[in-house]
Amino acid sequence: MFKGVIIEESLRDKSLLKNNDIRILKTTIQNATEWHQTPWLKQWTVHDVEIPDGIDPDLLAQKISQAIDKEHKTAWYADYKDNKTHYVIFRGRIFKLDRSSKKDYDELKDYALSIGLPKYMVPTMHGEGV
Repeated sequence: MFKGVIIEESLRDKSLLKNNDIRILKTTIQNATEWHQTPWLKQWTVHDVEIPDGIDPDLLAQKISQAIDKEHKTAWYADYKDNKTHYVIFRGRIFKLDRSSKKDYDELKDYALSIGLPKYMVPTMHGEGV
């Protein structure tokens, strides 16, 4: 089973969070600060999610990628992973990473930094990042 994080404010189409493809396990509200680099927002609504068995994680990644906000320059992403695979989903770009591959994570890091994601938010093999 895949588990991950989706920030509600990152989505143009929030209905994605209300269908049967995603189960919200926990929600936390964070006050948006300079650290978040989203000055137009007052808060981040962070959902810990799981992808139920039977849901195609590749198809879901496509849906999420299309739903991510493109109006602002923020390098939003969502992600979910199981023991072997880590999906990191940006608007228009999906990384399906082998969790044991440094090369895969290096490619992700290069891309994320190139689009302006702060280094401290880049997902790593060991789970760092937002």
